[in-house]
Amino acid sequence: MATAFGLQRFLHDLRYHRERFRQFLGIAFIILASVAGEPKEMLFVAGAALVILGIAARLWASGHIKKNKILATDGPYAYVRHPLYVGNLTLGFGFALASSLWWSLPLLIGMLLAFYPPAIRREDEKLHRRFKEEWEQWRKETQGLIPRLTPYQPGQRGSWSFMQSLRDNGEPIIALFLLSWLYFLWMGLH
Repeated sequence: MATAFGLQRFLHDLRYHRERFRQFLGIAFIILASVAGEPKEMLFVAGAALVILGIAARLWASGHIKKNKILATDGPYAYVRHPLYVGNLTLGFGFALASSLWWSLPLLIGMLLAFYPPAIRREDEKLHRRFKEEWEQWRKETQGLIPRLTPYQPGQRGSWSFMQSLRDNGEPIIALFLLSWLYFLWMGLH
């Protein structure tokens, strides 16, 4: 059934193209947790550490990814297949913790369960179609979200690129956006 605009289109997309809302809802969650947050010092410090760790993971991954050109198996991709998602999970839990809002954690978990399994499945299918045997070998050795303790191919060296991170993903700008909301939440401590 073809849908044009309005509520019918929105409901259709929500049911069949849920991935279109993942980034918007993630940003909305961070803003909501920051604005409504009632930070407690100990929880804020622990949460802020997770947020910074998540941002660092995303910056590291975005400087290594070679979208649709080469299968990235170096840098963070030598440890986990979806380091950008690991970064998102880490910083999402960080904002939930830093906000000290009891309902933020169940809300985050619900969003993650609704959006990430299908997103990971689609991403894996796309990479498998594009890189076939190379992807299959990497998948056998590397988990989707749980990092390995040793790199996939020891000794493999890839180069991280700030410009690639900025140009392909806008990641440094995203990092500044996230840090500004963390700062806003921190202001609630004083």
